[in-house]
Amino acid sequence: MPVAFRLPLQVFFEREARHPRQTFLVQPVGGGEVQRLTWGEVGHQARCAAHWLRARELPQGSHVALISKNCAHWIIADLAIWMAGHVSVPLYPNLTADSVAHVLTHSEAALVLIGKLDDWPAMAPGVPSTVPTISLPLCPTGAFDFSWADLQACSPIQDDPQPTASDLATIIYTSGTTGLPKGVMHSFGALGFAATRGTELFGLGEGDRLLSYLPLCHVAERMFVEMAAIYTGQTVFFAESLDTFLTDLRRARPTALFGVPRIWTKFQMGVYAKIPEKRLDTLLRLPFIGKRVGHKVLAGLGLDALRIALSGAAPVPEALLRWYQRLGLDVLEVYGMTESCGYSHVCRPGQQTLGWIGLPCPGVEVRIDPSGEVQVRSGATMLGYYKDPQKTAETITADGFLRTGDKGEQDADGRLRLTGRLKEIFKTSKGKYVAPAPIENRLAEHARIEQVCVVGDGLTAPIGLCVLSAVEQDRQALRSSLERWLEQVNQALDKHERLRQLVVVKDNWAVENGFLTPTLKIKRNVIESTYGAQFQAWSERSESVLWQD
Repeated sequence: MPVAFRLPLQVFFEREARHPRQTFLVQPVGGGEVQRLTWGEVGHQARCAAHWLRARELPQGSHVALISKNCAHWIIADLAIWMAGHVSVPLYPNLTADSVAHVLTHSEAALVLIGKLDDWPAMAPGVPSTVPTISLPLCPTGAFDFSWADLQACSPIQDDPQPTASDLATIIYTSGTTGLPKGVMHSFGALGFAATRGTELFGLGEGDRLLSYLPLCHVAERMFVEMAAIYTGQTVFFAESLDTFLTDLRRARPTALFGVPRIWTKFQMGVYAKIPEKRLDTLLRLPFIGKRVGHKVLAGLGLDALRIALSGAAPVPEALLRWYQRLGLDVLEVYGMTESCGYSHVCRPGQQTLGWIGLPCPGVEVRIDPSGEVQVRSGATMLGYYKDPQKTAETITADGFLRTGDKGEQDADGRLRLTGRLKEIFKTSKGKYVAPAPIENRLAEHARIEQVCVVGDGLTAPIGLCVLSAVEQDRQALRSSLERWLEQVNQALDKHERLRQLVVVKDNWAVENGFLTPTLKIKRNVIESTYGAQFQAWSERSESVLWQD
């Protein structure tokens, strides 16, 4: 493994010693108030908690679970677990009790820290009675075995523990679009490799600001916020809630922001709710005035200080990227998997080519195998899946390449474009194979389509299921707009790929009702099982756009 990088705790200890009074974390505590924690205060709290964890005399490398929404003490607890010589196992903060039980049991968690949560009573039954619970600040009311105050009553550890690059740092359970989540094992070396090289790409430093709002238990936020802040010295602001999100964003005025496509779409919809789309488009086209209007729109969102805007987890519609460009903001696409620390490809500033993700990250080797699968190899590759050597062997090739499951192609300069998922291709009743992802990406460019899923296994032709944004519009005018858009999309598709219908479904696809993963990817199996009984009847209708009865 390359040695030209530093490990997370080593970097943290250096920052703690160099500027202990500099603000590291900014946590809203309600009523418009915030708590500011310096690097020294974060280090002190983590060291006290580490003392308490060591005093439990658990075997070295024990697994300690962390269930919380994003907050300052999520990061402090993570650091404490590492300082105590243990492995952190973060859980999504909106899991069902059954999913909590599965992860805690499968990971063999010895302890679980409980932080900021929306519905702890629904999750609590999933914690085995044999696993002690520790409440963090901002935790919900409930009966816990220990509190953060108990941990802070200990004196701080005085040593600077230095795990090796090969030591296991964390087990990240994938959100899983199908089946049970898998435990991805990452070493300190993998985290350090990705963080060192990734932060060098954008020139971020101590004067920069991040807003943390996507789940920290997911690899993207873990790397882009927690690891990036430690490695660059950026200040991390946390979002308090969905209701205060815009206020939180304006407070932070982030200079770097990572989002998923749905977030960037919601920003756009929020703008259109205040100024009609046609009027804004007219203003943006005006010489001199257009640039000022674009800056004003970004300032209203709290995005006017952004230097680096990134989007991942799914492709961004090209029309949306162009819209942000007209505002004066380049949203750059990134690509990576939990199994590679989210470190694979990224579009460099000033080198954006719409439709292409970008070049491999430094130190990443890429190849396209004969089936069209994208395979990557780097120092950020996982150790494997916890307690699943068979799945590990299926995912990592004999020569160390990670099988992504994504189909793709590279241009002459090495830029990557994804063309679908190997296992998502379906066959129509005419025996023709269809890859849904590229069609979905194209359909999603319509301003009113918020989510879309193309299905068609066994049907004579594919159909598209979609959820519309909540903007009020005349039903007939909207139907006409969708009909024209469907015709336009179909004209660019091969004959066997053309959609017979667009069906506007009643449900709102969300994480809470099981239609989306915690990273806002659609769960195709849930969508197909929910609506599958109606596919044939819909496909026999004559309308090209219809609303679910």
